[in-house]
Amino acid sequence: MSWSDLAHWWLEEVSDDSAYESVVTPLLLDALRPGPSERYLDLGCGEGRVMRAVAESGAAVYGLDVSEQLASRADAPTIVARLPGIPIKPNSLDGAYAVLVLEHLADHDSFFAEVARIVRSKGVLALVINHPMWTAPNSTPINDADGEVLWRPGDYFSPGSSDVMAGEGTVTFHHRHMASLLNAAAASGWSLRYMVEQPHPELEDQVGIPRLLACRWRLLP
Repeated sequence: MSWSDLAHWWLEEVSDDSAYESVVTPLLLDALRPGPSERYLDLGCGEGRVMRAVAESGAAVYGLDVSEQLASRADAPTIVARLPGIPIKPNSLDGAYAVLVLEHLADHDSFFAEVARIVRSKGVLALVINHPMWTAPNSTPINDADGEVLWRPGDYFSPGSSDVMAGEGTVTFHHRHMASLLNAAAASGWSLRYMVEQPHPELEDQVGIPRLLACRWRLLP
């Protein structure tokens, strides 16, 4: 099932998910640090919730999403296209960002290379993703008989994928370990400037388990 088919499910999930406003969007803004009059592309913009937050900084924000139904709801110019193909001229933008998108792409190397093509020299890329510890197939918290939460890490060092229920369909999560992500970014000219790992804010019994990862890169001249 494609993301276009899951648009209705996504709209229901986002409207009920307070973590976007309280955790996810602040993580992105802290990583991106948008500047007034700068131009950014939201990769996988959905209905535009994060775009609106970035635009409040005075930046010009454009969106890209595979779902026409979602993209049409964004209060900004949007492109309907599939990542990593981005129909934008080289060196056109001051930066780009993606929120909870990269883990759904099968080819992360092409993603970093394509964003490097459209962003100017010394431009930025910011990401918020599910932490690789979480996306490893069979990784999950387990409650033992005494109520203690244990963590089963799964096969962290091997690439793989897993399908998670999403309404009447499924969403695929592609797993890469941390070194694979950072090396892919570096190979496309991205210099890491900032990284933060975040536990789930609402699960006190998982405070020691990283759930989200946010990064900011700068494109080398």
